Amino acid sequence: MLAIGVAGFGSAAQAEPVTLLAFGDSLTQGYGLEQGDGLVPQLQSWLAAHGAGDVTIINGGVSGDTTAGGLARIDWSLTPDIDAMMVILGGNDLLRGTDPAVTGANLDGILSEGQAKGVPMMLVGMQAAANFGADYKQQFDALYPELAARYDTVFVPSFYGALTGEDQDPAAMRGYLQADGIHPNPGGVQKIVEDLGPSVLELVARVGAK
Repeated sequence: MLAIGVAGFGSAAQAEPVTLLAFGDSLTQGYGLEQGDGLVPQLQSWLAAHGAGDVTIINGGVSGDTTAGGLARIDWSLTPDIDAMMVILGGNDLLRGTDPAVTGANLDGILSEGQAKGVPMMLVGMQAAANFGADYKQQFDALYPELAARYDTVFVPSFYGALTGEDQDPAAMRGYLQADGIHPNPGGVQKIVEDLGPSVLELVARVGAK
């Protein structure tokens, strides 16, 4: 998935500091975890260990946020110091059974704002559960790859993909989730970070290529 070597990336990252906005909900914010165990601090450490020590991640996660909430705050969240953005939103839309067309329009608005401000972006996908019905799942799941292609973002198909394994078995996630069955525990975050990390390096490389 990563087209550049990590060693080659390191020197470029050190020469050009990058500020990355992690824009999302409680999955980004680090709900239920100690301060150093959340997505942002673990990803920050992963990047430093892989030669990207001059990347600073801003935690733009708001617990309970929907894509509508994200759209409402994206303009003021993309301050002039932000060089790149990763978007991890949609989980709370699923919990509410939001119409996929509404979720898609909100995500489109968020990505459009990032594009207008010239910010390289990464989009992380979500998948609907089967209990929403086949039509709902098909429509919702299709949103993310379509938007990623439209806006030429770095794309990670599934936030939970590292936890479900190749068979995409939800039961495989149990040992990596907190008691609520939704939010990852520290070990789950570690696996997610290892999965996201190479794509984040690709995103940061796009900043240097601008």
